[in-house]
Amino acid sequence: MHRTKFFITGGGTGGHIYPAMAVVKELLTGGVLKEDIFYLGSKDNLEFDIVKKEGLNFLSYKVIGMPRKISPKFILFFWDLFFATVKAFFYALKYKPEVVFATGGYVCAPILFVAKILKIPYVLHDCDAHPGIVSRTFANNAYGVSLAFESAKKYLKTNNAKVLGNPIRKEFSTITKDEARAALNIPQAFVILIMGGSLGAKKINEAAIDIVKKYANNENYHIIWQTGKKNFNDVKEKLDKEFDFEIKNLTLRPYFDEMFYALIASDVAISRAGSLSLSELCAAKLPSVLVPYPYAAQDHQRENAKRMCELGASKYLDDNDCTGESLLKALEEFISDKEALNEAKKCAQKNAHLSAVSDIINLLYEAKDSAKRK
Repeated sequence: MHRTKFFITGGGTGGHIYPAMAVVKELLTGGVLKEDIFYLGSKDNLEFDIVKKEGLNFLSYKVIGMPRKISPKFILFFWDLFFATVKAFFYALKYKPEVVFATGGYVCAPILFVAKILKIPYVLHDCDAHPGIVSRTFANNAYGVSLAFESAKKYLKTNNAKVLGNPIRKEFSTITKDEARAALNIPQAFVILIMGGSLGAKKINEAAIDIVKKYANNENYHIIWQTGKKNFNDVKEKLDKEFDFEIKNLTLRPYFDEMFYALIASDVAISRAGSLSLSELCAAKLPSVLVPYPYAAQDHQRENAKRMCELGASKYLDDNDCTGESLLKALEEFISDKEALNEAKKCAQKNAHLSAVSDIINLLYEAKDSAKRK
């Protein structure tokens, strides 16, 4: 039986890494051996810890983000990029991948350049409404490009782009709301989810105190609050100062390793607007109040959030306008209007792409087979 070797790459942020890992896990479920999957990235980035935890091969090279302004850092950037590309050539010649899958971030550039030179077929996935520079640079020679947003097509010079959605964990289609609540020990109530990604969102965390004040120990409501690892202690301190009693209807965590439980358990969410988060909100059928991170590359979170609002699944709140009062007002517009909440839920569900992982894997095998036919 022929064994296919895969190079997988994507890094720097969870929005690049977790979609790649969803594809990796599905490949393993489909019978691909761990020793035939190689993940390329930087050992200094988040992807190293995540990939090694899964026991996968990790091939490292160093690439820093391209400076946004002309400075001496440009010399360092191109120096690292040159040596990373040399390493990528070595890895490709040594392990002989038959197909490359890249989900974005600068760590993808060296191996995509090598794949282009060595004529190794590659498939790209870009999760944002405004694709990143790596996707825009390499899309033209890709066998296929998977997108999360229809609006992203206009930025790419290729006819091979398809809107397949972001690859997400299969648990979103297998776990029920009751099972998710049981796993988190949450009673039957209206559940509000507050989240800001793995690192947290300071502006959301500061404003969310007012939400806790409003609903503390109201048995009709339960609050799940993911603060982010670096914000957890600050939030805990503020809550301890603000309340001289135990808040029984609050589940406070720095981070959820299995975030799908919190999403599926909830009825409405407050979130940043990273594309993976939005895909998971849709998969969990969750209406949302989105507060996009204003310093994201190409301002893609703002564009992502506005697109979700156009689809009818979300309300938009600018980071500069995010206060306790404004956030609570946006949330209560959903809570007080069950019809609007249900309509947003339907819109979120309509834009879920639960088959994205299998569709992308089919694309990878098609790319591999196309190279054999040439």
